[in-house]
Amino acid sequence: MSVSDIGSRPSAPVTVLLVEDDEVIRKTVEMALERYGYRVSTAGDGLTGLELFREQRHDVLLLDVMLPGLDGIGLCRKIRESSMDPILMMSARGDALDVVSGLEAGADDYVVKPVDTSVLVARIRSLLRRASFAPGPERTPEPAAGGATDLVFGDLTIDPQGLEVHRAGEPVALAPTELRLLLEFAANPGIVLDRQTLLRNVWDYGWDGDSRVVDLCVQRLRKKIGPDRIETVRGFGYKLRR
Repeated sequence: MSVSDIGSRPSAPVTVLLVEDDEVIRKTVEMALERYGYRVSTAGDGLTGLELFREQRHDVLLLDVMLPGLDGIGLCRKIRESSMDPILMMSARGDALDVVSGLEAGADDYVVKPVDTSVLVARIRSLLRRASFAPGPERTPEPAAGGATDLVFGDLTIDPQGLEVHRAGEPVALAPTELRLLLEFAANPGIVLDRQTLLRNVWDYGWDGDSRVVDLCVQRLRKKIGPDRIETVRGFGYKLRR
C-alpha cells in the first residue's frame, strides 16, 4: 500500500481498532496509520476484536469481512448491539454479497482490498466527520418560527440542534451516517435527492461512489423512522415526505 499523498495528519489523536487476519495487511495498515498520527489497536480474529472493542474506546473500527471464528459481519452486528461507533468494512472481493451483508449488518462504509492508504485515510476522515454530527452550514435546517428548532414530519420529530430524533414520542437511535442522511433529507423536505448528491453531502465522496451504500442506509433508516417516510422516486432518487 502506498503512503504517499495522504495529506495532513489528524489534528488530534484518533484511535482505530483494526481487525484483520492477514498479518502482512494488518501490519502494513497499522504502520501506515500510526505514521500519520493515528493510534491503532489490532486483532487477528473476530473474537479478539470483540474483546478489544469492549475493553477500550475507539473512534473508528476497521473490520475485515473474512475473519476466523467470528467473521466481520457477525462482529459488526455484535458491535451494533451496544454502539453506534463508525464502522468501515474491508472486503477482499467487493462483490454484491459482501457489500450488502456488511452494510445491512450496520457498517457505515466499505473499501475493497487492496486499498491505497490514501483512500483508507480519506474514508476514515469522512467517517469521523459524519460521527461529529456536523451536517454542514449550507444544509442545516432553518429554525422554525418562534425560535422552535424541532422539525415535524407526521409522527417523526427531529431536533437538528440537539441532534435528537423521536418517533411517536419515543427516541430513535441512529448511527452517525443514518443521522446525517436524515438531516440531509430534513433540510430538503419534498425535494428529490439523487444518489450522487447524497454520496457527496452525506458520505463526503468527491466522486461517484457505489450507490449501494445509499440504498442500504436508506433501508436501515426506513426501518427506524417508518417505511413510508422516505419515498423512492424511481430513476431519480429519494425524498422525505412533507
